[in-house]
Amino acid sequence: MEKKIIIAIDGFSSCGKSTLAKAMAKALEYVFVDTGAMYRAIALYFLRNDVPFNDTVAIENALNQIELRFKYNHSSQKSDMYLNGENVEQEIREMRVSQKVSEVASIPAVRVFAVAQQQAMGIDKGIVMDGRDIGTVVFPNAALKLFVTADPLVRLERRYQELLQTNPTISKDEVAENLQQRDLMDSTRAHSPLRQAEDALVLDNTNLNREQQFELAMQWAMDRIKAS
Repeated sequence: MEKKIIIAIDGFSSCGKSTLAKAMAKALEYVFVDTGAMYRAIALYFLRNDVPFNDTVAIENALNQIELRFKYNHSSQKSDMYLNGENVEQEIREMRVSQKVSEVASIPAVRVFAVAQQQAMGIDKGIVMDGRDIGTVVFPNAALKLFVTADPLVRLERRYQELLQTNPTISKDEVAENLQQRDLMDSTRAHSPLRQAEDALVLDNTNLNREQQFELAMQWAMDRIKAS
């Protein structure tokens, strides 16, 4: 029986990390954990309940009221994010959440809360997790670490096309501004900033389609599984 490993995928927003992670998890029959969805769900709870982002007591109290869970959706064949028993998969993708998620994710107490849950999910290995600090903070000893990147203009076009599906009136300028803000916040926050792990393999998918990206990543994964 093949040994199972942990696969950590990091990178900027709209680089296709989640798409790649889901495909790899399905092919390997591993568990996929969308850490971005976790931070989005926390941000949604804060927005719904008017939790001040600079009030540590209010933040701690709010986090104590949050239960996050992934449940498999048979119709979409993917896992949906549940916040306190409510399916919020669609709502957490809205622009109002996108505009605040990096700010919420930069709060130290929020990251401690989320990282503890993420690490618990990886105890038995056999997991693919994507985010900003998976290879550097959550699973620094992961057998395979990928750092996914792409040209900023390519990322903008991908994100714009994705958001058009649910928000036909959104402008490309709005999306560009949101991406720039998130990149800056993700890279410069004091607690667990986005950075490439020293032992991560860089996957630049600017000129790769999904199939080519998947094949390359799976080749690396199989090499690490055999070596483990």
